[in-house]
Amino acid sequence: MSHEDNHLDSASLERIIPDDLRSGETTGEDTLRLHVERYQFAKQNLVAGTLLDIACGVGYGTALLCESPLITSAVGVDIDDAAIRYASQRYGSAIVSYKCADAHEFSTHRQFSNIVSLETIEHVEDPQRLFRHFVDLLAPGGRLIASVPVTPSVDGNPHHKSNFSSKAFRKLGLRSSLTYVTCLHQVQRFSPWAVATRHEARTDNLRRDLISFYFSNPSHLLLRLWSTLRNGFVNKYLTVVWKK
Repeated sequence: MSHEDNHLDSASLERIIPDDLRSGETTGEDTLRLHVERYQFAKQNLVAGTLLDIACGVGYGTALLCESPLITSAVGVDIDDAAIRYASQRYGSAIVSYKCADAHEFSTHRQFSNIVSLETIEHVEDPQRLFRHFVDLLAPGGRLIASVPVTPSVDGNPHHKSNFSSKAFRKLGLRSSLTYVTCLHQVQRFSPWAVATRHEARTDNLRRDLISFYFSNPSHLLLRLWSTLRNGFVNKYLTVVWKK
């Protein structure tokens, strides 16, 4: 099965296809490395039982999580039908199945022992509502593992709807009466020149009307300037493990 048959865009900023990445690009192999580190961290913090990987993309992370002997069965969910078809054929197994569904709407008759959702919550207008939905799907005693960028991303990425600080993200769990377990901090340096010139394949989907966006949303410009002065040219990410 070819990627073209599934209409998968290997250059998409929002989807990583490990088999198609270009070497030496920050938004390619380096981004995959960060994603794999998150999944490895999540795997180390799973409890015995079932698994839901929501917004699983093409499924490589779900397959990695299922390498844990603690997992008895798993479901990977994504809104993109082509990604799910790819995942089913490339990463499906006896204990892993994939389903096309919107994260907000996904429902099932059972709760899951583990829910993993990496780089998802920043894509929605109401992250608290989506987070509560995850909590409803989680069995008592289960683990919810989620990640977000904790440096500004809404200005550059038109698919992102919410910016988070580390404190704001941790509060999502507190508001849902979850117990904090542990977390993973990640830092990714990037070249502003590569981003500005769209030199890398996956940067082609960055916001094209950035000046107009800043003019209409000056608070985002101030946030970007403050973050750059404080952190330099880096993206920061936080992955948190909570217990129900």
